[in-house]
Amino acid sequence: MLTVKELFNIKAIDGMKIVGGEKGINNEISIVNIIENPDAFDWLSPNELLLSTGYIFKDNEELQNRIIKELAEINCAGLIIKMKRYFDKLPQNMIDQANKYGLPLIELPFGYTLSRVISIINEKASGRYDLLNRKTLDMHNLFFRITLEGGGIERISSMLSETINNPIILVDQDWKLVHITEHINNKVPLSYFFDLIKNRQAFPKEFIQSIPENINDMKRSIKRIFRLEGMEIKCRILPVAAASNIYGYIIVWETVRELTEFDFIILEQASTNIALERIKAKEIEEVKLKIRHDFFDDLLTGKITSSESIQTLSEMHGLNSQFRYYCIVINVETKELDQYKDLVARRVRMESISKQCVDIVYTTSNIANGEVTCFHRNNRIIILIGQNESKPSISITEAKQYAINLYNSMEKQLKNITFLIGIGRQYEKVHSLHKSFSEANESIRLMQKFEDRGGISHFEDHTVYHFLDSNIKDIQLEDFFSKRLGKIYEHDKHHNSGYIDTLENYFLNNLNISETAKAMFLHRNTLIYRIEKIKEILNTDLKNSEELLQIQLALKIYRLLNKKI
Repeated sequence: MLTVKELFNIKAIDGMKIVGGEKGINNEISIVNIIENPDAFDWLSPNELLLSTGYIFKDNEELQNRIIKELAEINCAGLIIKMKRYFDKLPQNMIDQANKYGLPLIELPFGYTLSRVISIINEKASGRYDLLNRKTLDMHNLFFRITLEGGGIERISSMLSETINNPIILVDQDWKLVHITEHINNKVPLSYFFDLIKNRQAFPKEFIQSIPENINDMKRSIKRIFRLEGMEIKCRILPVAAASNIYGYIIVWETVRELTEFDFIILEQASTNIALERIKAKEIEEVKLKIRHDFFDDLLTGKITSSESIQTLSEMHGLNSQFRYYCIVINVETKELDQYKDLVARRVRMESISKQCVDIVYTTSNIANGEVTCFHRNNRIIILIGQNESKPSISITEAKQYAINLYNSMEKQLKNITFLIGIGRQYEKVHSLHKSFSEANESIRLMQKFEDRGGISHFEDHTVYHFLDSNIKDIQLEDFFSKRLGKIYEHDKHHNSGYIDTLENYFLNNLNISETAKAMFLHRNTLIYRIEKIKEILNTDLKNSEELLQIQLALKIYRLLNKKI
């Protein structure tokens, strides 16, 4: 087993001189590599001995200091710099850093080529690999046996933590928590830093965004620093991957001891086995998800008619058959999808947005005044809210307030996306949920028909529209509108006067001149003039209750038939 100290006994590279970091003189050397790229830190591993001409940091004191610090934190064996190429002598700041971190800093005489030095040292270090290979094979067999026996991720994680003597955090490809294994000697417990709730993101966004998204950019484990309350925790991160697909990440909370070369080999072994477990779990989950989707599709379309079946299936999929339920549907639209020419890419992006919406729903579920079940279908988010029968029924106002809070949260977190939220009525039993679902969708349909650019409506907000739209033919509606407001419509069409809009606001504000003027940002006298012109065109004083009712109905019809008139 070759150490830095033993380098100086190799006669084939005589003349090397250690100028700093002598505390690390007994560091073990596993392999020798060249560092000529300042972005290569993620690809280095413990016990590597690095060689350099110094070109990359010859004029950069900040980079000189950073290289020493980074190599020491990775537990590299040392740094050898070839002299007389770019340095006549090594900078004092590098020597000071080497002494500070205990990283051997060595001068190599000019006469040696880096490739020759690598060959000589690797030859001397190769004898230690027989023992390392045997230990690696033993661990491989152990992990493989755990997998065959169905031990699962929990046992693999426990064995890994025990072997490398550090806590382990496992997350999925979206950085949602899968499993943790604490270590008895960990002095900075995981529970202090994280909300350890499964299927929730454990790490902050800033930390996650520092990790390469492409697996090709993570050839081996990388180091990141987790910062909180003035503390800096060194984390080693390794992707759990197979066939270029990432199924999650192993995060080593390096607080008990520093990792060795053997630990990194074991991490890669564990990563492969965890990937197999994740693939198996994913396949099982997809089958469960398909069954769950089929149940909710049948429930929300009213295909399940047996009370006994509904009770059994509801409890199996997280609903309480004795609760009162109502449904909220969110329609999600974004122009961002227009930039995707490929339909698959567009669908993947929509899927990602929908998942984020579902996460927001569950994050804000505490304000729903009921048990929340949420899932998505394409660009529609479906929320089922169940309420214990011992509580008072949900009022329209309460349902709308929850929807408003949800709408605000989504607008805040998801930019450049339009949301239409439809709310169905609350029903006594879960088997009537399909009615509430239909009503929520109907509310969205009417909002889309009225060209609303985002908003919230309850099914009962549109009672008159439901009656007109479902019971009377379009030609009859057009005839009614033409007789009551046709003259105003033609006047607006030819003079761009906006009198129909004025009438709508006038009725919306209960025929109150002051309130209507305020809502339309008009001077009071201007509004009075408009109302008088409308009375003149319609030949009415807008006082007869029957006439007022007919005008209001005509305005509703206008909204329904706007594109057809």
